[in-house]
Amino acid sequence: MKFLPKSARTLAPFSALTLLVLGSNAFGLYAKQDASGIGEQIHWKLVDQAQVKLDDKTPLAWNVYQPDKKDKKSTKKASNLVLLLLGHRYLMLDPTERFAYEVPPASLQARGADFESELPPANARVVPSTDWTLRDVGPAELIRLTLGDYGRALQVSIPHPPDLRPFY
Repeated sequence: MKFLPKSARTLAPFSALTLLVLGSNAFGLYAKQDASGIGEQIHWKLVDQAQVKLDDKTPLAWNVYQPDKKDKKSTKKASNLVLLLLGHRYLMLDPTERFAYEVPPASLQARGADFESELPPANARVVPSTDWTLRDVGPAELIRLTLGDYGRALQVSIPHPPDLRPFY
């Protein structure tokens, strides 16, 4: 500290303290934002016009759900997720991160034809998956992947919401 001028030597401890306080506040805000998504409830709505194919064949039992766009509680992080019922198995697909999770049915609460669950599903298991493809095919969004535990190609087609704005 002897290399600093006398006026700077008196301010040095205060500036270090200021940086320490500001840094801890910034870290606290970051931690609060990061932890805010934990345990958050997502309302899953049934997608009527969706299509599912497993090795180019339609499964006997399937349904596709997406987070409710009107639900203010769901985060931006959840907007691209897809919940898929495939037989007796629920899969949560995250096409942007290219992850598939097996969601235990006990972590889903039925709300009529819809479901509610936590954002990070409790006891969710990562399903090995490869060959992810996400494409916009005009009136729909097409997700293709290969499930490692089934060894089969899964294709999910989710229609875009209609544009109901007036043309004039």
